[in-house]
Amino acid sequence: MKAMILAAGRGERMRPLTDSVPKPLLKVGDKALIVWHLERLERAGFADIVINHAWLGSLLEATLRADAPKSLGVAYSPEGEALETAGGIANALPLITTRDEPFLVVNGDIWCDFDVGRAATIAQQMMAANQLAHLVMVPNPAQHSQGDFALEGGRVFDDRNPRFTFSGIGIYRPALFRTVMRGAKAKLAPLLRAAMQDGQVGGELHLGVWEDVGTPERLAALNQS
Repeated sequence: MKAMILAAGRGERMRPLTDSVPKPLLKVGDKALIVWHLERLERAGFADIVINHAWLGSLLEATLRADAPKSLGVAYSPEGEALETAGGIANALPLITTRDEPFLVVNGDIWCDFDVGRAATIAQQMMAANQLAHLVMVPNPAQHSQGDFALEGGRVFDDRNPRFTFSGIGIYRPALFRTVMRGAKAKLAPLLRAAMQDGQVGGELHLGVWEDVGTPERLAALNQS
């Protein structure tokens, strides 16, 4: 099973920090945020990682050549212009899998202690239930109090309450992205909502550590915690 880290965002809310450094290279403690992700994936048993990038992608690649765990196979999916979440995933699919097998995706700008080692088990459950996606949800943070989707009985819904926040960690099957042309911009939420209508999105609530490292203030708070 492969994993993908989404790292193509410009990080507008992080400016001026991201004017000269891509957001995934901002440091938490003594390491870049994306290096923490890579180390966690390595410990969980992942061997092959795909990373997309756009803004300052050459700097990201150069840094990870030196700092990424040496046992990992890392492939890059460059985007001349960021393709949004679904567009970036669809563009990278040939690097991830040639079959209809689930893969893990992690947003590069979150900090979370979700056990990514469970991804393979979740993938088997998805296949048995004919699900296209499994979303890790978290309680709503102050900056996103309205949440994204509802969670009930292990399924995710768009038309129910209470709503929780999508963590940025998901397991997907390639079929979810079948309508997205490679190289085209596409958002993830419309694809998920369509699959929810067919009962094909599962999920769970993670009650552990999760931070959206989306502003300089949140990054500073994380570094002080």
